[in-house]
Amino acid sequence: MNLSAYTVPDIPLIQKGDDLAEIICERTVLHDHDIIAIASTIVAKAEGRIIELQDISPSEHAISIAECNCSDPRFVQMVLDESEEILLESPFLLVKTRNGNICVNAGIDGSNIDRGHVVLLPENSDQSAKNIRDEIFSITDKKVSVIVTDTNGRAFRDGQTGVAIGISGIRPTRDWRGSCDLFGNVLEVANEAIVDELAGAANLLFGEACDGTPVVIISGLDFYAEEDGIGRMYFPESEDVIRSALMQTRHGDAAI
Repeated sequence: MNLSAYTVPDIPLIQKGDDLAEIICERTVLHDHDIIAIASTIVAKAEGRIIELQDISPSEHAISIAECNCSDPRFVQMVLDESEEILLESPFLLVKTRNGNICVNAGIDGSNIDRGHVVLLPENSDQSAKNIRDEIFSITDKKVSVIVTDTNGRAFRDGQTGVAIGISGIRPTRDWRGSCDLFGNVLEVANEAIVDELAGAANLLFGEACDGTPVVIISGLDFYAEEDGIGRMYFPESEDVIRSALMQTRHGDAAI
């Protein structure tokens, strides 16, 4: 396999109601089985997922957390509203979003947006990816894969990287288990997180500041599959030992 990746040029500042599929197709030539990585920020903007902080009335719980974390209680309230479960309240909010992703601040971002506003994650990133993929097919007749990405930190390591939070037309992992290595050993633990690897590669080209390049096309890797959804990439609660340890610690602290 040979990988090539490039940013789609001249993406405008996205507004609510903008047609991302049409914008992409107008600015590049797509081929069957291309992989399109799209920053979640512009997906959310197109879907109108922008909140003005002055419109938020924080609860007592949000105010309490904000005082511990030296943060804006209105922002904290937005995180609570977008979360299915809180795993850690301090020194930062680590939560499970309604889409199943565990991340800091429910992925809510105050960058690349007017001051006093925040951008939420897409309401359903898998559905967003599918909608964009389906419309690209209707415009170009090309079967592509779509990955909606976000930037996350990682346990035990400094720095952030791109991760996939919504996918369509691609499997989330490539399972090597049961195959043999160069020495004939049968692989037992080798389930490769390909959509996260692709999101990380795309993030190198997105940039994190004023680059204005939120769409990346990746060619040469044939991972196309008639599948949708990133859900099976998340550990079941019964198998997620880190999550279990966090919850035990939190409940233990609460009991003291």
